[in-house]
Amino acid sequence: MNISPRSLVLSLGTHWDVIEWLVQKSREQLYFEPEQVVSVIAKVSPSLSVMECEETLRKLSNSGLLEVLARGNALQINSYVLEFVRGLTREHELGLSAVLHVRVQAIRDANDKLNEGIQLNNMDMIRHAAMNLSELFRQISQQLDQDRHAILDIAEKAKASDSQLSAAHRYREVLQAYDHYVEPMAQMMDSGATGTFYRYLEQAEHSLDKAVEKLTTQGSLYTQRQHIRQVAFFAKELRQLGREVLKQCSDTLLPLREEIRQHNQLTTSISYLLGQVRKRGLTRTFRTTELPLWKRDSPRRISVGDNVLTIMAEAQHYQPVSVTFPEETPDITAAELDLVDDDAVSQHLVSQLPVADLLAWLQRHYSHLSDATLLRLYHAFTQQNEWSISLSEQEVTCELKHIYVSHYPQGVESIEHA
Repeated sequence: MNISPRSLVLSLGTHWDVIEWLVQKSREQLYFEPEQVVSVIAKVSPSLSVMECEETLRKLSNSGLLEVLARGNALQINSYVLEFVRGLTREHELGLSAVLHVRVQAIRDANDKLNEGIQLNNMDMIRHAAMNLSELFRQISQQLDQDRHAILDIAEKAKASDSQLSAAHRYREVLQAYDHYVEPMAQMMDSGATGTFYRYLEQAEHSLDKAVEKLTTQGSLYTQRQHIRQVAFFAKELRQLGREVLKQCSDTLLPLREEIRQHNQLTTSISYLLGQVRKRGLTRTFRTTELPLWKRDSPRRISVGDNVLTIMAEAQHYQPVSVTFPEETPDITAAELDLVDDDAVSQHLVSQLPVADLLAWLQRHYSHLSDATLLRLYHAFTQQNEWSISLSEQEVTCELKHIYVSHYPQGVESIEHA
């Protein structure tokens, strides 16, 4: 049966009280008998007669809010209506951490497409990848918000359950929610190398910023740049939302989880001791005056430690140490500079061609110069274009005044005159 969305939404607004009540009861049962729905209608609208309640039931079925099962007369809420009303009334079930993990992994794939579009300068690919990232951010944000309210609801139900029930039965859903959702989400949102949530969101944020810069340099439309910039802002807000949801869920479930663990440990210890008393007797079981696990001594006297007393005594007899200012140091004479006539050295070198090792020749004839000056002359002569320079294949070490130079000797064979 094809139902118009417009009429479906109109009927939902008309019969909202009944559908909201049925959505709350859908947590306990999947299907409803017609008599149950009529009783809910009568409870919501006490002024209606039995025939009017049955007429309301027919309207709910004809409008598509309730669907009749193929076999039998049982009714179920339209799946789209159920999801919509649960989202508005915060009645969602706790989602799967695997679904959140898959959506986070999809951020990496969309980010790769965005980087590819930036490299290829493809505007359509950039726009499509940005839209995919925006949709993923929206889905993740919606799931985090729904899961937070679902976990709060689980904790409230566990606290409000009958105290006569066993702790394992009361906190069963709490343990399942912590082990199957909170711990995997904490591992995924770890800020270290193993976490993927913050890392992928940060990479997507950087890629979106690059896309905005790319569009700005190419002079694209302002609306396109603004759209991608809003997606980048959404990534920042999503990182903050993830931290808040994880902290709130952990703070809510962790005390209950620790309570049941402590309760189980205490119960086990008491059962063991009672069994020992029953088998061996009280005197043989507890030979000392102190009972294990049932009594704990705690110091009631507050005293100051010896380290604090030592520090206080030193502070009481403290005397400042006099520090003399240093006298003015004499002026440091500037180091003498090497005055070298490069042309004279060059003519001297030309007169003794060929030279097999230029650096060794400079050190032998001009040993009075500093190491820095010798190396400067060496590099200056080897850069002469008109000189025929030869490079040796054997590495040697040349000793200067203060340093050793290991190099492959360069020699000057001849000079090509222009």
